[in-house]
Amino acid sequence: MSLAQTPPIFDGHNDLLLRLLRGAVSASDVVGGLSSGHIDLPRARSGGFGGGFFAVFVPSPSKSGDDMDAMAQPQYDLPLPEMIPHAEALETTWKGVEAFEALAEAGAITPCTTAAEIEVALTGPKMAAVLHLEGAEAIGPDLSELHELHARGLRSLGPVWSRPTIFGNGVPFRFPSTPDIGDGLSEAGKRLVKECNDLKIMIDLSHLNEKGVDDVAALTDAPLVATHSNAYAVTPHARNLTDRQLAMIAESDGMVGVNFASAFLRPDGRMDPSCSLDVVLRHFDHLIEKLGEDRVGFGSDFDGATVPEGITDIAGLPNLRAAMTAHGFDAALMEKLCSGNWLRVLRKTWGA
Repeated sequence: MSLAQTPPIFDGHNDLLLRLLRGAVSASDVVGGLSSGHIDLPRARSGGFGGGFFAVFVPSPSKSGDDMDAMAQPQYDLPLPEMIPHAEALETTWKGVEAFEALAEAGAITPCTTAAEIEVALTGPKMAAVLHLEGAEAIGPDLSELHELHARGLRSLGPVWSRPTIFGNGVPFRFPSTPDIGDGLSEAGKRLVKECNDLKIMIDLSHLNEKGVDDVAALTDAPLVATHSNAYAVTPHARNLTDRQLAMIAESDGMVGVNFASAFLRPDGRMDPSCSLDVVLRHFDHLIEKLGEDRVGFGSDFDGATVPEGITDIAGLPNLRAAMTAHGFDAALMEKLCSGNWLRVLRKTWGA
């Protein structure tokens, strides 16, 4: 790899599996290269994208175009979608797991369940991949599906996406707004947190509302982690983390992955890619100030968001590296931000 591609980036969140679920692309397409979207294997190699968390997500009935239009406005408040029925979510989730396994069979990814495996795979010919569940609708109140998914490789889970589940409430896409919206975890949600702790499954705070984050913090014995969230102090969006929440994450020795979704980066909250990389740097700066250099990383939301024009896709990551270096981030800090901090927090969470 050239200097523009190193150190390899391990990323907190992507939605490539959703593209496979929708039939937009196949696993072999990801290996050979795609003409659209954000992620494929050739672009991973050219951009120094070593891998990350690959999310299984159950989409709500589609109005994504309307939502994107609304989020391009100066203010917006999108209602939370209805809860997804368990049977429907479970069927889609297993298809997502199968898509993850198809990527492995095609040679696009190396599935990883330990930090040691990630560290080896980051510099290999394939993308290191951790199976993540974004929203726990596929899991019933007895949590049996959690154990089945763990046996298939699940090592990271968000109890909610931005809609309700039996475990808690998601935070809506609302700007301007704090994340202090709605009730926290249900009793089932509290059991889910404890079971994830027992299984060494990382709990993702992204998309949880403020009371839900407080409940996880009171219950968990693991570091607090938000895989793809930004700083509310820079962009006052309901999806972003307040300084109080960042203090809790720092105290737990957790971390935050910086989300590239324009609406969560831009101070005006608009989902508009016409913004400079300075907005990304502002979030890195604030998070590093509040969390320290050991607790910040990447959490792109590639293939699930509109990202700044200066990045475009994973092949554009060298542009962001160059901006970070010009901003004053030295080689030691870049090593931490690109992958070292994720490896540290995963070792602490998973124990391996």
